[in-house]
This record gives sequence, C-alpha cells and structure tokens, in this order.
Amino acid sequence: MHIMTKTEDKTGFRQRFRSGDHLVGTFVKTPVTHVIEIIGAVGFDFVVIDEEHAPWDRVTIDAALLAARASGTAGIVRVAEPTPSKILSVLDDGAAGVLVPHVYSAKKAQEIAAACRYRGGKRGFSNTTRAGGYGAVGLWDHVAAGDENVTLIGMIEDPEALDEIDAIVATEGLDGVFIGRGDLTVAMGAASTDAPEIKNACTRIIAAARNAGKPVAVMVGTAEEAARFREMGASAFIVSSDQTFMRQAAMRAFADVAAVGRS
Repeated sequence: MHIMTKTEDKTGFRQRFRSGDHLVGTFVKTPVTHVIEIIGAVGFDFVVIDEEHAPWDRVTIDAALLAARASGTAGIVRVAEPTPSKILSVLDDGAAGVLVPHVYSAKKAQEIAAACRYRGGKRGFSNTTRAGGYGAVGLWDHVAAGDENVTLIGMIEDPEALDEIDAIVATEGLDGVFIGRGDLTVAMGAASTDAPEIKNACTRIIAAARNAGKPVAVMVGTAEEAARFREMGASAFIVSSDQTFMRQAAMRAFADVAAVGRS
C-alpha cells in the first residue's frame, strides 16, 4: 500500500519555469473540465484558468484543477483579486501556481509573495485539502512541498510598474513575471500592442527580469512573435484561449462546408 508522505508535483512546473525551459500554455475561459482534459492531452505544459475575465467560481476552479492533474498539465489560476484568502483557496485546491494581475509596485509583489509562502510568508495552513493529500501529508512535509512547488507569477501591465520594475522582479518569493501587453497598451494610450512604446516597455521588463534571474512569460499570437520574444529573453508563452481555438475551428469548418453549397 502506497502511503503519501509528501505532496507530489508530477509536472515540475515551478522548477521548469524558473530554469527558463521553453513552456507553452493557454488561457481557459470556459468553466468546464473537458476543455482542460483535451488541452492537457494535446501536450500543453500549462493552462491558465482565467478567473479574472471569465465566469469561474470556487467549485468550478476546484474541478478544473483536478482535470489539470488528471491530464498531466500544470494548472495555474489567474485570480480575480490578489487577496490572501483568494490565493489561499486556489492553492489549497491544488493549483500549481497563481498568476496575479496588476502587480504595480514592489509592495504589492511582497504582499502576494507572503500570501503564497509558508516560511517567510503568511499563507494559512491546512493539510486536509487536495494540496495536502486530504490529510495524508504531514504538517512539515506539506509546508516544505508548498514552498517548493507553488509558482507565483506577477503580471506587469501598469505604466507605474515600469518605474519600480527592478524592485518588483527582485522580490523574494516572486518566481517570474508576465508581460500584460493588452493592459499596458490601453493604459498608455498606444496604437497597438506592437507600438514602439509597448516594445520599449517589454524590453525594459525583460531586461530587469533577466538581471534578477527571473523568467518572463508573454502572450503571443504567432510562432514568429514567440520567436521574437524568445530572442529577447522570454521563455514561457501563452497562446490564445480555449474560446478562440473553438471559434477559429468553427469558422473554418463552417466556411469549408458552406462553400460546397456555393460551388
């Protein structure tokens, strides 16, 4: 009989992310488990369950994280609010990590890092959750596994974050950053996500992160864009979302078959 003595992380996501491995993920907007099973089976390294911009709740997130485990992909949650209680709930449910929006200052980075960590932080303890094997993992084994495996990624998507970027990326407990080009573009009034001022902001963020030894994630639309950001120093890439995948596939299928009737 196998007796669980520590929390098992079969994806090794944090170690791979921090090592700068080339990782590919996608946003999941639809609050069902099937999408994650399919994406995991395809081979995606991680999924980002998007509570910020989609109708997820505690129950559906819990089920989605179980689906991520079952399909061998790392389940990351983009939390709607970076409160200690919200972060704690998704970590207790077994999230491999959290993606936190609007990390605009070093103080905010320190607050979310404290919420994610036991030692040196303020994460509330319970080992009777999925993360703790429902009580099968001992107190200190659970603490050690949580601090070792939980990934914290801060989103840099506010102009004021650029003024503190060196201090933000130097924050102890922050594993890396995600460049939120959409919000940066809107906040800066830029013409597009590829406008010169946005490109300059991306260069500044990546340079600061690399100087601090922290990896960078970014959303990309094409392989060419991924190659450009990889050359700049990014290593984790979010491609599209489940909704976009479905819409694009539906458009192609409809166009192909509808064209038969017009021939």
